[in-house]
Amino acid sequence: MRRAFIAVGFLLFWVLPTEAQSIQSPSLLDALDETTPSGPSATTPTKNQSSAGSLFRALGHDFASLPSRRNFVTLGIGGALALAVHPAEHDLTAFAIRSDPLEDLFELGSTAGGGWAQIGGALGTYALGRGTGHQQIQILGADLLRAQIVNAALTQGIKIAVQRTRPDQGRFSFPSGHASATFATATVLQHHFGWRVSVPAYGLATYVAGARVQENRHYASDVIFGAALGVVAGRTVKVGRSTGGFIVSPMAVPGGAGIAFERAP
Repeated sequence: MRRAFIAVGFLLFWVLPTEAQSIQSPSLLDALDETTPSGPSATTPTKNQSSAGSLFRALGHDFASLPSRRNFVTLGIGGALALAVHPAEHDLTAFAIRSDPLEDLFELGSTAGGGWAQIGGALGTYALGRGTGHQQIQILGADLLRAQIVNAALTQGIKIAVQRTRPDQGRFSFPSGHASATFATATVLQHHFGWRVSVPAYGLATYVAGARVQENRHYASDVIFGAALGVVAGRTVKVGRSTGGFIVSPMAVPGGAGIAFERAP
């Protein structure tokens, strides 16, 4: 179980913003109220951006934006971590399901991470924004909903293609839909609000991933790759919008490897 959390933590190191970005990250309330300059990459909401029709028209752009270097690298890292934990995952699952403390700890994980809970939360946020006329909340809800739709398409497509048997002998184990859905939500929140909101959001997503292993519904590799898939889905709906942060990417250096940081456009 510890190896699974270390692997998810390594994936989060790739995803979370750097300290240089976090210093200027707004709080949740500040971010909902702020306005930004107009322009192609600005995030200032308009009626066209947040209307129900534009929400679904934007999905075509989201799916077209999926093939990118950052997404391929993220999935590559997730896949490598899933392969690394694969030889030990049967032992990890056996340990997790036998542990009474872990059972008590992860009791609420499946409920919080369910696809319907995530989609319902996104729809509720969108409806709240439309009902109150608060455009920033409406944009947030639209982004959350689009991320869940993209994530569901990717996750279910891979599930059907792979057809992996679950630890409890159920079907469609790989990848974990609970993990991918919660990580997709966390990634959208990261781009909207920065580290102050994304840290607890990613913490909840990791909690959900652990719960799926403890409940004998998934192997560690399922939730690790599901986390990577959710990050990709959540990031894709923000493509083309400035985040003011940094792009993190691996790089080769003489005699080894390193991590490069470059300011996002």
